[in-house]
Amino acid sequence: MRPDPEARLEEAAGLARAIGLAVVFKGLVRLSRPRPATLFGAGKVEELTGLLRAEQVELVIVDHSLSPVQQRNLERVWGVKVLDRTGLILEIFGRRARTKEGRLQVELAHLTYQKSRLVRSWTHLERQRGGYGFLGGPGETQIEADRRVIQDRIAAIHKELDRVKRTRHLHRRSRERVPYPVVALVGYTNAGKSTLFNRLTGADVHARDLLFATLDPTMREVRLPGGGRVILSDTVGFISQLPTTLIAAFRATLEEVLEADLLLHVRDVSHPESEGQRGDVEEVLAALGLDPGGRETAMIEVWNKIDLMAGGDAETVRNRARRAGCAAVAISAASGEGIDELLLAVEGKLEAHHEVLDVDLDAADGALIHWLHENADVLARDCDDERVVHYRVRISAAKRERLMARIEAGG
Repeated sequence: MRPDPEARLEEAAGLARAIGLAVVFKGLVRLSRPRPATLFGAGKVEELTGLLRAEQVELVIVDHSLSPVQQRNLERVWGVKVLDRTGLILEIFGRRARTKEGRLQVELAHLTYQKSRLVRSWTHLERQRGGYGFLGGPGETQIEADRRVIQDRIAAIHKELDRVKRTRHLHRRSRERVPYPVVALVGYTNAGKSTLFNRLTGADVHARDLLFATLDPTMREVRLPGGGRVILSDTVGFISQLPTTLIAAFRATLEEVLEADLLLHVRDVSHPESEGQRGDVEEVLAALGLDPGGRETAMIEVWNKIDLMAGGDAETVRNRARRAGCAAVAISAASGEGIDELLLAVEGKLEAHHEVLDVDLDAADGALIHWLHENADVLARDCDDERVVHYRVRISAAKRERLMARIEAGG
């Protein structure tokens, strides 16, 4: 399903406004074929030159990927800073990141993005100001940075992120004593994940009507209707054509998604491009190694913002959700409507996707026993002799497959 051009244009304008830019003009440009030197044809470049001068524009955002040559040539002709979609998203992430981990991940994505541009287009990085330097003007104070320096910094960031991953690993180990299931919120940016997170946990996570309002992950405990508890994780929102550098750089953050027992895919059903956004989210999940429609991936679609729909439309959405069973729940995170049904659906889904399993493990296989304690709820443990340990565990379907694979690999 191809996105509506007008909706895509409005999203690009929303991305610009998300970091405080004033949008003085926005428009669609239809291309018969992209030009290698400037993307646009000569006539369109000249037409836009006059418009930019008349409006005294300081920054042009092209909602498309630009090669280093195209970006450089457009900047020379127009005399303004030019930013493509990837650069804009990276700039937003640079402004939004608050934790050390978030800043490291953004810097990694930024350097990866700039590495080829550094050697092909210019021989220095611009002075950084705000975000991650994309909005600085051409010709500003140089800092000495060549390909080797950038690569060394990338290697250093990878080492620091490895330490972050080990810290996250220790945090997960600390939950072994009370191994609550992890429920992760995923969804398109501005779908209402943080508002839902606050509604379910009583927390005060930053929630605004802005794209990428949440960047750093947050986790809180939530009690279910039956008395059980889960750990709820709020994550960064996805977007169409999410830069591959960001998918790789934020893998540490998204590990909570990969390890989650249940995903809540929060959708803004009031948005005209809701179905297209659903496909974009599923593409990112697939890139992370998850099959959104697969048997092993437990997921509930949360159809949010029904309070923004007309009465008849909202009731239609509610009826569709009821027919879908616990695979979909219609709610309003803002008003609280449907939250009780959502919690019941979460409880039912977790119970349906967990099974009680009896396994016999080699007592000397410390790595496998450790993995079992970390990924399953150990109900009973018995040791007949020094060589075999009998376990009864409650485990999700996805992790059951991983357990079986580990047992088979060990013979």
